[in-house]
This record gives sequence, C-alpha cells and structure tokens, in this order.
Amino acid sequence: MSIRNLKYLFTPESIAVIGASNRPHRVGTVITRNLLKGGFSGPIMPVNPKYKAVSGVLAYPDINDLPIAPDLAIICTPPLSVPDLIDNLGKRGTRAVVVVTAGLGRALKKGEKTVQEAMLEAARRRGVRVLGPNCLGLLVPESGLNASFSHVSALPGAIGFISQSGALATTVLDWASSKGIGFSHFISLGDAADVDFDDILDYLAADPSTKAILMYIESIHHRRNFMSAARAAARSKPVIVIKAGRVAEGARAAASHTGAMAGSDMVFDAAISRAGMLRVYNFNELFAAVETLARYPVPIKADRLLVITNGGGPGVMAVDSLIASGGHLAELSRETIAELDKVLTPNWSRANPVDIIGDAPGARYTDALKILFNAPEADALLVMHAPTAITSSLEVAQAVIELYNNLKDHHKKFMLTNWLGEEAVREARFLFSGAGIPSYRTPEGAVRAFMHLVRYRQNNDILMQTPPSTPTEFTPDIPAARKVIENAIGNGNSVLSEPEAKKVLSAYGIPTVETYVVETAREAGMAAVRAGFPVALKIHSHDISHKSDVRGVVLDLETEEDVVAAAESMLPRINRLLPQAKVHGFTVQRMAYRTFAHELIIGMATDPVFGPVILFGQGGTAVEVIGDRAIALPPLNMNLARELISRTRVFKLLKGYRDQPPANLDAICLTLMQVAQLTIDIPEIMEIDINPLFAGPDEVLAVDARISVEPATGSGAKRLAIRPYPQELEENVMLKSGRKVLLRPIRPEDEANHYIFLSKLTHEDSYSRFFRIIGKMSHNEMARLTQIDYDREMAFIATALDGQGDPETLGVVRTFFHLNHTVADFMIVVRSDQQRQGLGRKLMEKMILYCRKRGILEIVGDILIKNKRMFELTESLGFKQHSCLGDHAVRVCLRL
Repeated sequence: MSIRNLKYLFTPESIAVIGASNRPHRVGTVITRNLLKGGFSGPIMPVNPKYKAVSGVLAYPDINDLPIAPDLAIICTPPLSVPDLIDNLGKRGTRAVVVVTAGLGRALKKGEKTVQEAMLEAARRRGVRVLGPNCLGLLVPESGLNASFSHVSALPGAIGFISQSGALATTVLDWASSKGIGFSHFISLGDAADVDFDDILDYLAADPSTKAILMYIESIHHRRNFMSAARAAARSKPVIVIKAGRVAEGARAAASHTGAMAGSDMVFDAAISRAGMLRVYNFNELFAAVETLARYPVPIKADRLLVITNGGGPGVMAVDSLIASGGHLAELSRETIAELDKVLTPNWSRANPVDIIGDAPGARYTDALKILFNAPEADALLVMHAPTAITSSLEVAQAVIELYNNLKDHHKKFMLTNWLGEEAVREARFLFSGAGIPSYRTPEGAVRAFMHLVRYRQNNDILMQTPPSTPTEFTPDIPAARKVIENAIGNGNSVLSEPEAKKVLSAYGIPTVETYVVETAREAGMAAVRAGFPVALKIHSHDISHKSDVRGVVLDLETEEDVVAAAESMLPRINRLLPQAKVHGFTVQRMAYRTFAHELIIGMATDPVFGPVILFGQGGTAVEVIGDRAIALPPLNMNLARELISRTRVFKLLKGYRDQPPANLDAICLTLMQVAQLTIDIPEIMEIDINPLFAGPDEVLAVDARISVEPATGSGAKRLAIRPYPQELEENVMLKSGRKVLLRPIRPEDEANHYIFLSKLTHEDSYSRFFRIIGKMSHNEMARLTQIDYDREMAFIATALDGQGDPETLGVVRTFFHLNHTVADFMIVVRSDQQRQGLGRKLMEKMILYCRKRGILEIVGDILIKNKRMFELTESLGFKQHSCLGDHAVRVCLRL
C-alpha cells in the first residue's frame, strides 16, 4: 500500500510505447494513436525495431536507443518479453509501466516461476510501479493522457474511475461520453499484480481534481490495505462500488449455522458499509450514481424528501419508491402550507407530494419552489414534470434552472429532476445536464439516486466509529479460554464439545447454562437430580454439530426415570443415523426458562477475503429458514453492535411491543463485543455459534454453543480486515512529580476527555501546537483526532486519574504517515498545567520507538521560532533543523 512513484504513472512528462505498431487492429497501433490524438504535451517515443516511424513519429529499435529515460512506458509485447523489458526500463530510470499484455500466468520454463512473478521481481528490484498486466490502460483527460486502447476517449471531469474489467471500462466510457460526464482519472487495473485498489484510492483521495471515486470490483487481494485505503478515501469524498460475483456457483459446506448464513456477498456488503463507501448492484444504479455524484458529490445531511409535481400519479410512484427504499417523506408544516396557499390554486394537494395541477407553467413551479427551498422540514427536493399539451416542458425546465441558479448559493438543499417521457422532454433533460442539475427518466430512478446520497451519508456516520480491541466493559480470562482450546486441538478435535465451548464463553463473561457431562444413561439421571427438574438431555459428541437434526436433544424431562429412558433410547437412534460418530455420552442441563425472552443467534465465521466476521439474527432451530441475519466486521463497540442489531427484522421485536417488554439491548451488544474480542484474542477460533441466545428484559443467556478451531498461523489481530486497538502499546510511566501516568494509543472513547484537555490549553500553547487558537470543535472534527486508523497514523495520549478518581488526558503526541510509508509528520502538545514534568520527552521517546519498529525512515515536524522549549526537546532527541518556513517556523527532521 503505497503511492510511491505513482506520479510518474499519472503525471508523466515523457512516454515510451514498447511494441508500437502501424498494423491495423493491433493494440500497439491503437495505444500510439490514442496518445498522439489525446494532446499529451510531452515526447511520445514508439519502440519497435520493425519500423522507422509509427503514426508519423520517429521510432526507436530498442529501449537503450531512446534519447531520454521515459517517465512512463506502455508495454504491449508478448508475455515472455515483459520481465526483461521492465528490468531494462528500470535501469534507464523509468519508474512506472503499464503492461497491457495478457497471459503472464504461464511459467517461464517447466517447474519455474511464472512470467508475472519474474516481472514483479524485476519491478521491485528497480523501483518500478506496474499497472496491469492484462489491462486496458489509463486516461487522465485534463492532461491529454490517453495511455489506453479504448475505442473512445474520456471527457475531463471530477470522477475517478477504477475498474478490474477492461470491457466494463469501455462501456462506462462510451455511456459517459454520450451524457457529457467526464473523469479526472480513468484506470483499468487488470490483474493488479502491483498497483491495486488501495494504491489508487490513496492517490485519488489526495487528488484535488477528483471529487468522487467509482470502482468496479471483481476481487480483493489485500483486505487490510483495501479497508484502510477505502476508509481514508471515503472520509474525504464519495466512493461508490459495484461488485461482480454476488452469487457463488457452489457454497462452501459449513458445519455451523453462522458459516452457512454468512455468505460472501453479505460480508462484502458489511465491509463496504464499514469503510463508509456506497454499494450499487447493477448498471442502472451505477450510471445513476455517476450521474448524481458528477453533479452533486456532497452527501446530504438527512433523508427527508419533498416532491413537487404537476401530476398526482407520478408523485405517488415516487413516494412508493421512496418508502420501499427506506427513505422518509418530508411532512409539510402548517407554515409552509400557508405560504403555498398564497401562490397555488385552491385545489392543490396541500400535502407532500405537492401536486400543483397538470397545466402548471414555469411561474407556478418557481413560486412554489421559492417557498419549498426555505422549508426547514425538507432536506432535498424532487421536481417532477409530465408533459402536457397546454404547457411547454422546455419552458418549465428553463424557469426551474434559472431559479436554482439564483438560489443554490443561498440554500444547501439538493435538487433532483424527473421530466417524464422521451421526445417531448429530451431538450429539457439536455438543459438540466448542461446546468449541472441531476435529471432522471423515471420517478424510481430519481428516488434511487436520492437514496444513494442518503446511504452514503449513513455509511459515513458508521465510518466515524473506530472500536477498540480491548473493551472496558469486561475483563476476559484469556488464559482460561486458551487452555480449553489448546487442549482440544492437542487431542485432535476440530470442534469443541458443548461444555468446552461454554467454558470459553464463560471466560469472556458470557452467561451460560450450567452443564453436566456424563457417560451413561444412569449417570444422566443422577445428574438431572443434581441440576433440578425439568432438564434438557443432549447427546455429547464432537462429530455431531446440529444435535436436534438427529433427535439428539430431548427437552422438559420431569423425572430421573424419564431422563434414563430418554438416554437409553437416544443411543441406538444416533448409532443408526450416524454410525461414524464417536459418542462420548450425554450432557444434562436444567431447562432455562426466561419470561419474555427472544431466541437469538450470535456467531463468528471466517471469510476467505475479509477474515473473521460477526453474525447476529433471529435464532432457534429454524434459523436458516427464517434467514433474518446481519453481518459486521470486528472489532466492535457498543454503537457498532447496536447498528448491527438494527439491520435485522427481529430488532423491532427486541424494542418491545404490546405487553412484551423490550429486551436488554445493552446486554446483547455487550455479548457481540465479547464474541468479537474472543475472535481477536484467540486466532485458533474459526467459527462460533451461540444458538439460541436467550435475550430478555434483564439479561442474556447462552443456551447452546459450538466453536470450531484449528491451529493458528498468525495473531488474531492480523487476520482482521480492520486493525483493532493495539493494547500491546500501553505503557505505565512515572513523572518527575511521582505521578503515575499511562501512555497508550488514543481511542474513540477519549473524545469527551479530549474536549476537556484542549480547553485547558493556554492560548500560547494552543497556537504553538495548531499554529492558531483552537475554539470549540465539532464532533466530526474531534472524531478525526480520536477515531484514527492505526495503520495510517498513531496518537499516544498520556492519561492519569484526577482527584475524583476519573481519567483525564494530560498530553498527546501524533504522527501522520506519508502515503509512501517512509516519512511521518509529528505533532505534540502537553496540557499547560502539566508541563515541566518530563511528559513531553516520554511521549516523544515512545513515538520515536514506535516509528522505528514501523520501518519509518524519517520523522519531521514544524516548530514556531519562538517555541524555544520545543527546540530544546527535539534537539536533545536528535532532531536537526531542516528548513525555514517563512519567518515564523522551522522544519526539524530526525532520520531513523
């Protein structure tokens, strides 16, 4: 994950085409022609020993004959030639290459590495970045760069497009040209052997000319890099995704309900949502999303839509689509209705949709829109028009456009239009397009575009939650859980027995039913007496995942004799149905009755792409038939757990209804966090099933549980798609005063204390840290400081207990890693009343050590000239003055 040398890919000053040709229908011919026609201002150098000139431009027989080293080279020669070409280009000084050639998966020789592996070795050895192989190329319209073999060029614009499919890329280009939609960058990744989604996302996120990013994804290669880059990009601009392969041809046979229910497409949905991106599902949505974001790339703040129309039928269709999509119809206030009464005919609808009657001219639309733009009860406006013989559709459009242009700088409302029909409204739609106002052919299309913006905002709200990996609500007994799992693996078991699984859950504070393990029917009867009647009897076998499927569960047994009889009849039945299963005996539990309790399922499965995922839904024996579940990526906090629950149908029941009291949602959320934490701490766990989990008004209870395990190949945190809170970086230190202070990474929960911390800075200290006086920060501003991506930046805070025993923040040091991941910018501030205690040095030393271990080569920072104490501290730590920043600040540098 790095943007190293990508500037030579996207902003080259010279280009060579290796394999340029004059033969018709050859890739080298088309690429050379596109480069020359595109208007690229630098030298374009064809390389092919067969020609003296290509497309009228002097050609060169070999790379070594080129007069200068090209910044960018495009290779369209046979596969076996590619590794040596990249090696020679790297020797010359080329730093970026586009490989359009396909077929690099073949071996160089039998039993040897593939051509692609040899290509990557050469590229890494020479510091060359490779786009492709097997790609269409790339286009940067603003600079006239068309390094592709597309049949159509791209218009300049503000959308960055990234695609793994060359065919789809050309389809989008063709469509966009017809709509007048342009692109800042248009990139075909191909096989993405080197440059991948994460690299391009980082580059486009930092590119000021790119206002929105659109991606077509077929597969994800590096989950942690992808999620980190996606989350960073989505914080700064809209990112829209369409993914192929929603339905697998064959599902993996899963032993658990969770594994069977956590389909890969559901996991992808969860990942996209967690990253703050927006997913669309078909071409219509994709093109509608491009249309919307090209015109209005800023997400709306809420989801209340107000519809104005000259026809009741289309308005009702729009409302139906809105409600079905989960949107909300704005309710007109009495004040707005009174204002509209003054300008509309007496028989207007007096409700939303605002039906202003079929023959409404442009003036009636604009009179109503002036009022509706000021209506606080609406967040966006959908202006609809059906053509009539009395009113000109074009005249109405012109009036709406003129009003919008006059009002758009004074109002934040988003406006969409839907001119129904085709021939009669074609020119009107063209005017809307030219005015930068989104326009759609159908009510459903307009509403779908509105909901794209709504969902994008909702996903961004989720994005502002970065949970810790170590919860404060419970303290797990990790050694006890690990001992159970290590014993099971040591005994050759891949599935824990029910009692073993419950021991693991108990170690993490999840309430479970007391379970007695016995070997014989007679022992089962005696255990039932100890447990207390009525009891549940279950077969005990590592080989039987779903015991009820083979009638291995009997409930509500009232006497010892009933238990013995049930056990004696159960064994021959199990032997007949599953003769290969090894039966260890029985388990006995007292029946767990909970008044008003709901049966839920909480589980974990391991996705091959995104790693562990957490599942929540309605439980019971019919769990897969009901199919009410939602997926989230760990780690979780209480807010993320509640959001996961809210995406299921059972959530409405959990909130209570009629005489059914609400369930204890906090207890359910805590259980989800506990399962997520268990997943992080113990990498041997592959699947977890808690089904059913009884959830009542007061508590939760795990009635049955199943855990599958296998030997671990790495840490639990490393297999996650999102890096959790790094608890291992916590450290206790002592200040000069003798006060004990904890140095640790910052967490989202620190937001409240961070407000207090900043409020206790003097104006002088605030200016020294921020180069300005900091006022009251908004939640979003503070979230940027407290909810960080530990893969991209680090912030260590110093925290200690105050006089009342509550934690308070005393200081913070931050580093932001450059996108090449070799340089980090640092900033530090210590609370004004806590200075001269050696805290600043301890924070800086901790950060320097962390950066060394991360492989950072250089730490830099800017210091005000008058901040003498900061100069003294950095100099004592080995920093050198690097350069002056005007007459007010100096940049210092520490080489690691």
